[in-house]
Amino acid sequence: MILILMGVSGSGKTTVGQLLAQKLGCGFSDADVFHSESNIAKMHNGIPLTDDDRWPWLASIRAAIEDYRARGITHVFTCSALKEIYREKLAHPGESDIHFVLLNGSVALLQQRLAQRKGHFFDPHLLQSQIDILEIPDNAIVVDIAPAPDEIADEVLRRLK
Repeated sequence: MILILMGVSGSGKTTVGQLLAQKLGCGFSDADVFHSESNIAKMHNGIPLTDDDRWPWLASIRAAIEDYRARGITHVFTCSALKEIYREKLAHPGESDIHFVLLNGSVALLQQRLAQRKGHFFDPHLLQSQIDILEIPDNAIVVDIAPAPDEIADEVLRRLK
């Protein structure tokens, strides 16, 4: 099984993803490690990524997904995956072992989290650009981010069963 935790910056993808990986006894990969240096520099400087910036990033994540699937290994990934076309690059039709989980919450809570976050390259001023392009998926588990991360992880696991 492959889990892809998606959502805008500040939604808790990394925190919840690590908890899910721990509870499932599997590995975890944060999508940020797949970004090029130029993508990181853009986001650090408050410049939104274009689709052309995202294609190689998504292809790298997909290659990792394919590797884990080929080896039959459960793995948890994070990826904003804001648009349907991005999700189509990560999971192809008929791949029933890949599950998207949208971590969704209020703008106020997201802004609060980003204001408190230290040491991350994402410029909080880019949040609105992510919210503007978010296409809510039809086929994802949607979970509210207001509860504690452990409760969110448990809810995801309940909904997967």
